[in-house]
Amino acid sequence: MYAVIQTGGKQYRVSEGDKIRVEKLDAEAGGTVEITDVLLIGRDDGPVVGTPFVEGASVKVSVLAHGKEDKLIIFKYRRKKNYRRFRGHRQQYTEIKVESVNG
Repeated sequence: MYAVIQTGGKQYRVSEGDKIRVEKLDAEAGGTVEITDVLLIGRDDGPVVGTPFVEGASVKVSVLAHGKEDKLIIFKYRRKKNYRRFRGHRQQYTEIKVESVNG
């Protein structure tokens, strides 16, 4: 059984045992979080699609770690105009492991 969840403005297809990185969640490492924004649940008899969310469905995940992605360099440049802008960005993430898909 699998599910499509929404967190951090992005959608992820997950099943039990998957480890994924999502946008930073407000939870301590080692704790558990229940995600109720489930868009679709895939079963043996066919998928169940929500409008927009499946009622009564949830995905229980455990928080493994928090961290920052590698640095992205943003460099803007216009030739012959003495215009240069240099900026870097490191997005924060939470690494989670899917424990169970309920629905």
